[in-house]
Amino acid sequence: MATKPSSSSSSSAGSPSSIALNLNDTDEFNIFFSNLNTLLLSATSKKHKARIKIKKPNNLVFSSATLSSSVMKSTERSTRAKDSEIRSVMKSMPVVDRSLIGAIAGGMAGAFTYFCLLPIDAVKTKLQTRGASQIYSSAIDATIQTFKSDGILGFYRGVSAVVVGSAFSSSVYFGTCELGKSLLGKFPSFPTVLIPPTAGAMGNVVSSAIMVPKELVTQRMQAGVTGRSWEVVMKILEKDGILGLYAGYSATLLRNLPAGILSYSSFEYLKAFVLSESRQEFLRPLESVCCGAMAGAISASLTTPLDVVKTRLMTQIHGEIETKISQTVASILKEEGLLGFTRGIGPRILHSACFSALGYFAFETVRLALLRQYTPSVPVLVPVEEENIKDR
Repeated sequence: MATKPSSSSSSSAGSPSSIALNLNDTDEFNIFFSNLNTLLLSATSKKHKARIKIKKPNNLVFSSATLSSSVMKSTERSTRAKDSEIRSVMKSMPVVDRSLIGAIAGGMAGAFTYFCLLPIDAVKTKLQTRGASQIYSSAIDATIQTFKSDGILGFYRGVSAVVVGSAFSSSVYFGTCELGKSLLGKFPSFPTVLIPPTAGAMGNVVSSAIMVPKELVTQRMQAGVTGRSWEVVMKILEKDGILGLYAGYSATLLRNLPAGILSYSSFEYLKAFVLSESRQEFLRPLESVCCGAMAGAISASLTTPLDVVKTRLMTQIHGEIETKISQTVASILKEEGLLGFTRGIGPRILHSACFSALGYFAFETVRLALLRQYTPSVPVLVPVEEENIKDR
């Protein structure tokens, strides 16, 4: 009796129904695991899709930026094509037309620049007149004394002579420079590097004949001569005749030739360098300002002694005129020594740098505007090519 349960139990453990029960449990576990795995994979896939959806706005922004960038590049290419066409037209333009455009641009630039910088020029003139070392201790002192005695109008004495004379002389100067560049550029044997200084010298010689009377009247008024510009001119003509308007002409040439050559050549060389590096046809406004300022500072720092001599000759009182430059040089050395030749160098460098920056900026801007009106619209894009310095 005791062994039956044992026998019955062992036989039931190995029976087919027990094995079937165990197999069913395993299948259920496998099904459960498979369903769980599918669920996990499905959740991961949904999360991945959600991340992709979140990234879509970024892709849209990137596409918009790409579109904007391509529009900007297209506009830049169109501008370069237009500038290239203008450069091509300039090369084939008649010499007279090119000189006329340069003269118009130069006249407008000259009047604008001289008017803006007349106060600095007034202080420089006061510092360079005879006896200024006993009156003014510095440029700041000269500025303060001028403002106290005459107010703001004290810095604009002779403004009418400045505007009229500078517009005319600058027109002649730039017109002659453009004429010189055009003519010299037609000679293949003429060295390209010598075109800017030669053209600058030509412009200075011609324009000085107009600029000297203008500067003479302006500086006489800045030195203290009373009356309007035309009254000062009449007084000079009554006392000294027509030659009185050209007092200091030789000293002006002595100063203007080196100064003009240095300034114009420096600007042209800097301009050619910037254009070759940037592969542009024309300078941007800021580039014109920087190149002009550097050219003016170089020129002014090296020619201040000549400017002192010229100013002394122009501001002498009637009856005390020293007809020779050598006498004026000896007088400066005797009264002030070598330092006398550096009088007003600070205001002169500031004035020349600002003058050249504004002048060349205005000239390049006006000339480009005139050339755009002269040149027809460009139907197709053309590649940008490097040009020689004589075509700039």
